[in-house]
Amino acid sequence: MTERSGRKRNLDRPEDAATPERLVTRPFVVVTVSAFAFFMYIGTLVPLVPLFIEGPLDGGEFGVGLNAAVFAIAAIFARPALGRLADRYGRRSIIIGGALTAAAGGMLMSQVDSLGLLMLLRVLTGVGEAAVFVGSATLIADLSPRDRRAEGASYFSVAVFSGLGMGPVFGEWLLDDVNFERTFIAAGGFAILAATIAVFAPARVESPDDTDVRFADSGAQGAAPMLSLAESGIFKFIHPAAVMPGIVLALGVGGLTTFFLFIPDYARTHGFASSGGLFLAYAAVSLVIRIFGAKLPERLGPRRAVSIALLSMAAGLVVFAVFPSVPGLWVGALLIGLGAAFNYPSLMALTVNNASDEDRASAISSFTMFFEIGSAGAGLTIGVLAQLVGKQTGFYGGVASCLVGLWVLRSRVAPQALPMARTTN
Repeated sequence: MTERSGRKRNLDRPEDAATPERLVTRPFVVVTVSAFAFFMYIGTLVPLVPLFIEGPLDGGEFGVGLNAAVFAIAAIFARPALGRLADRYGRRSIIIGGALTAAAGGMLMSQVDSLGLLMLLRVLTGVGEAAVFVGSATLIADLSPRDRRAEGASYFSVAVFSGLGMGPVFGEWLLDDVNFERTFIAAGGFAILAATIAVFAPARVESPDDTDVRFADSGAQGAAPMLSLAESGIFKFIHPAAVMPGIVLALGVGGLTTFFLFIPDYARTHGFASSGGLFLAYAAVSLVIRIFGAKLPERLGPRRAVSIALLSMAAGLVVFAVFPSVPGLWVGALLIGLGAAFNYPSLMALTVNNASDEDRASAISSFTMFFEIGSAGAGLTIGVLAQLVGKQTGFYGGVASCLVGLWVLRSRVAPQALPMARTTN
C-alpha cells in the first residue's frame, strides 16, 4: 500500500494498478509554490548583499567572496544533520524551520554595520536555505515516479529559478541604490510566506516506485556497491550515491556563483543602471527550457544534458570577460540561463535512483550539499582572484571550474552516452 497525496492506492483493484502515476499533484504544487516564495527571498539577497558589502560596508571583492563562502560552509556543515532530521521528523518540519531561520537572518541584516556581524547572519541564512532545499527536494523526489524524477526535478527547479530570477529584479527595484534596510526586511517576508505555505505540505510520502532494484548510472559505479560503503568513513556523512554527480554539480555551480557574485557591480560599470534585467534574462531562458523541455534531460541522458550545461555556462562567462558591453552582458546572461537549465535535473535523478527509499533524504541532502561546496569554493578562490586582478579577468576562474566539471562528467560520471536508467518488464 502506498500513500500519496494523503490517499492510499488500492493495488488489488486492476484499474488502479493500470493507472499511471501522476507527477503534478496537489502536494507537488504546494511544495513547489513554497519553494518559489523562499527562493524569491534568496533571489532578493543575490544583488542586495554584494552591493551592501561593496557599498556601506566597504568590503571589496574579497568581502563579496567571503560572504558566499560563509553562507555555503554553514549550509555544508548543516546538511548531514538535516538529512537525518528529515528522515526522522518529516520533510515539512525542516522546510518550515529552515524558512523561519533564514527569515530571521535576512531581517536582522537590516541592522548591521560591520562585515563581521553580516557574516554571522549569513550563517543563519545558509543553514535555513539548506533546510528548505533538503526538505523540498526530498518531498519532490518522494512524490515523483521513478522514471519521471528528472522531469519532476525540472519542474521543481522552475520554482527555484523563478525565485532566483525575479527576486533580484524586485530587490533592485525596492533598493533604489540606497534603501537597504527596507529591502532586507521585505526579503525576509518572502521566507515567512514560504513557511506559511509549507504548513499545507505532507510531512512525508512513501514513493510508489521504490524497489530493491538499483539502476547503475551512465558509466558510474552501480548503486549497490556504493551503498555498501555507507556505514563507514566519510560515507557516514556524505551518501556515496551523491559523490560523483555532486562533484560535477559543484564545479558547475562554481561558474554560476561567479555570475551571481560579480554581475551586480560589473553591470553598473558597463552601461546598466542595475543588474535586475540580466538576472531576469538568465532566469527566463532557464524557465522556458525547464517548463517546455522538462523531459529533455531524460531524453538526452546525463552525458549530453550536463555537457550542454557546462559548456554554455563557460561560454557565457567568456563573453562577460571578452565583451564587457551592454550587448555582451545580455548574450552572456542568456548563455548562463541555457546552462543552468540543464545542470541540475539529470545529476539529481542519477543520485536519487541510486539510493534506497530509507536513504533518500540523506542522499538528496548530500547531493544538494555540493551546491554549497561549489559556491564556497568559488567564493573563496575566484573572489581572491578578482580582488587581485579585477572582475573582468576573474570570470575566467568560473570558466575553469566549468571545464574541469566537464572533464569529470565525461571521464568518471558518464563516460558513455548511455540511458540514465534501465527499465524492466
